[in-house]
Amino acid sequence: MRKTSKKYLSLLLALILMLSSLQGVFAKEMEISSTQKLQQLELIDQDNTKERLEEPLKRSIGLTMVLKSLGYSKELSQKQDYVELNPFKDVDEWFKGYAGLGYDLDLTKGKSEDKFDPNSNLSKKEFISFILRGLSYDPMKAYNDAEKISKEIGLLDKDDDINSSITKSEAAVYIDRALDKELNDNTGYTLGELLVKKGAFTEEKAKELGVKFGEVKENEVNILFFNDFHGNVAEETKGKKRNMGMAKMAGYVNEFKEKHPNTIVLSGGDSYQGTSDSNLTVGKPVTAMLKDMNLVASAVGNHEFDWGAEKIPTWAKEGNFDFLASNIYDKKSGEPVNWAKPYKIVEENGLKIALIGLSHPETSTLTKAEYIKDFEFKDPIESAKYWVDFLNSGKANEGKPDVIIALTHLDSAQEDNSSEITGTAADVAKNVDGLDAILSAHSHRPVCGEVNGVAILQSYYSGRAMGNLKITKDGDKIVVTPKLVEGQFIKNNLIKDEETEKFYNDLQKELEPIKGKKLGEATGEFTHDRGLKGSNTLLGYWTCEVMAEKTDAQVAIQNGGGLRRTLDKGEITMGDLYEIMPFDNYLVVMDLQGKDLIKAIDHGINMPNTTDGDFSGLYVEYDSTKPYGQQITKITLEDGTPIDENKTYRVVVNDFMFTGGDGYDFSNAKNVEETYIPVRDVLVEKIKSEKTITPKEIDYIKDISKTMEMPKAA
Repeated sequence: MRKTSKKYLSLLLALILMLSSLQGVFAKEMEISSTQKLQQLELIDQDNTKERLEEPLKRSIGLTMVLKSLGYSKELSQKQDYVELNPFKDVDEWFKGYAGLGYDLDLTKGKSEDKFDPNSNLSKKEFISFILRGLSYDPMKAYNDAEKISKEIGLLDKDDDINSSITKSEAAVYIDRALDKELNDNTGYTLGELLVKKGAFTEEKAKELGVKFGEVKENEVNILFFNDFHGNVAEETKGKKRNMGMAKMAGYVNEFKEKHPNTIVLSGGDSYQGTSDSNLTVGKPVTAMLKDMNLVASAVGNHEFDWGAEKIPTWAKEGNFDFLASNIYDKKSGEPVNWAKPYKIVEENGLKIALIGLSHPETSTLTKAEYIKDFEFKDPIESAKYWVDFLNSGKANEGKPDVIIALTHLDSAQEDNSSEITGTAADVAKNVDGLDAILSAHSHRPVCGEVNGVAILQSYYSGRAMGNLKITKDGDKIVVTPKLVEGQFIKNNLIKDEETEKFYNDLQKELEPIKGKKLGEATGEFTHDRGLKGSNTLLGYWTCEVMAEKTDAQVAIQNGGGLRRTLDKGEITMGDLYEIMPFDNYLVVMDLQGKDLIKAIDHGINMPNTTDGDFSGLYVEYDSTKPYGQQITKITLEDGTPIDENKTYRVVVNDFMFTGGDGYDFSNAKNVEETYIPVRDVLVEKIKSEKTITPKEIDYIKDISKTMEMPKAA
């Protein structure tokens, strides 16, 4: 009996060893198969010997393999543009273009600022992180969470040791697997499918070699949503590289619709005002983009009024979409405005989706008074309640909807480390029954979550993100799932819409004589961080000084939101000035009593709902622990003379502020002079006359409750 047991045990052990051996052979054959497959797709070199394939993977070779798998050929890598992007001093000539590409695409930042260490062995974790970044994952998460993500998507096997070494043949297996993985951009494209779209190889070749394509989702309805585009039609190719630009935004929509045929495209408003490309043409390129996207509807943002309400119906007609606003009323008729619909019902895949438009109730103080004087902006909560009841009672001609979504220009915010959502949109969710989702805007934040069982989504701003509401049926229940993808992680893999790209390029030729005109030089960066609280910005200070000098005013005040971005060091063009100050506001000079001046300055410090104000000509101390609007403890002129509440001072502001913009109150002003001189023209004049301008350090505003680091000039 014992001999028989030993005999069977020996046979069992032999069988296990044989199977293990076969498994090793199979794995090796799979690796060779992957190598051959990638060679046939021309994604790796043809001259790989067996010995070379089994060598440890060098850092330079690993990055090169990943770049080739993303469609960047050897010939492309040798372009001078990419070679010049290389920041590393320790790489060979052949690798400089690949290194520049890898750096520019955020696949790698090297070992240090100027060292890549190309000839050291690459770890499996580093290689996998290269691939995940190529698949549009957040670069930090692609490394820190590399094992978790790659095992979830099947790039690594469950028992694979990510901290082990890696050979070139093993790397080929992971690239082969990556071809079948969906990009992390929500379009549904696989990497292999993207390469076909880019022309790296044919669809026939891909199918012949078993490359998988993404599934078409026909049984769900999707909403694509963006907001506060602010005319950012150009792709951001420097700095943080977040804005996708009009051609890639339209391209994203095209890609998404290919895999999700039942898709509705919506905007949260504030689409047009903000850049020279859009401002100089009164929104022409934005309208072209919206039309190419087949936009269905847009909320009405406060900046839609910046050139007068008469532009709104024109944009809708030319862009072939509807503006929706249920809470904007004509003061004369007492009825909702006739250039925007209160709601719209869209039917997709058998589902009726109702959209209720809601504008921000503070539009009356956020917009130049003359442009909104004929309109009343009613409470969005009451308006939402009315129209939800109207729709649910079946009074709409289209019948009772299955889903009700508020398409709004209402603010929201969400803390990075918390799922809690606050703001006006959250207030609507808490107080209005019957809404399935709220599409938010205005506050320029990435927001994705739920309040009171209602999905809330905001897609950042300037084309920096795209939001998605996926609507599915689970039996009799409708499920709405929000998702957000950020442009800085996905735009490298987006294919530009050809028609939209042509429009953009033609527009650049048309505007170049204006935008490209050089005005002067900035010796340092004039920063303008709109999130800065309790101080002035370097750009705001300079702007105020120029305004005061032009009008012989003692004090100048500029609303922080009237300046839209930092003025970079170096050459200054007219295009820069249009982007920094896109609004056609003009100078207003007045005599203002000391008590009203103090009130205005106090109003601009630590503003709770918008960018802080800037000023010049004063020295201010305040206590941030005190209530907003009551924080100033000391205020003097620059020479130290205390402000006398009963004395009059000559003050200059812009007309937006003078008429109540951002909540400022200059109603008690005397001897008012509306100069009609555009603020932008004054800044241009100053730069041209000075030829070079230099930022000054800010030392005239101080929070006495804490030690505060002031912005410093470069």
